[in-house]
Amino acid sequence: MLRREARSVAGTETVGPYTLLRVERGGLEPGAPGQFFMLEAPGRLLPRPMSLCLAPCNELAFLIDPIGPGTRALCGLPAGERIGILGPLGTGYRLDVERPLLVGGGIGVAPIPYLSEQLGAPPAVLGFRTAWHAEAAALVPNAEIVLEPTYVTEAMPAGLDVLACGPEPMLEAVRRLAPQAQLAWEAPMACGYGACYGCVVEVAGELKRLCVEGPVLATA
Repeated sequence: MLRREARSVAGTETVGPYTLLRVERGGLEPGAPGQFFMLEAPGRLLPRPMSLCLAPCNELAFLIDPIGPGTRALCGLPAGERIGILGPLGTGYRLDVERPLLVGGGIGVAPIPYLSEQLGAPPAVLGFRTAWHAEAAALVPNAEIVLEPTYVTEAMPAGLDVLACGPEPMLEAVRRLAPQAQLAWEAPMACGYGACYGCVVEVAGELKRLCVEGPVLATA
């Protein structure tokens, strides 16, 4: 039975406009690539869902874009601060693919480093708005980087097993090119385990609770 636990912040690192938040692992398991954790900063009412980015020894690391009060609070935590953490949650990527190609867009790059590690550093295509944002690509080996106005779909080789994460328009474009792709979708989440129905999205004409049936969904 999963329960929210308190863990200490090991430190933070700046990666372009993003922050890599490192948390002491304790007895928490990293789970499968694409799964997520609910992180609760002190004094904040609601936790925030974060994909696991890296799982170094005795730590869990999360790449966070500080775009609102909750994420800014997480990015500003000092080493030693205690935070609430629940996970791993949701459904991750299937790793039984023969010729993987990792595709990420913007902060959708967050789960790609851990996924890459688990798959043995396959090729990746990562898209960003600016070179500053693209500093996050340093976390992913064997990555080709494209910057706007070039799209990741313009750089994707054909015939590979695509595992992707990014904004919805990017995922829809990837799905059109690779109907069998595994796509990690994004949505606001309040609970992380299916109770609140706040993360329901329509994918391929079906309603999905991303915290339970996703975030990773096969497109076909």
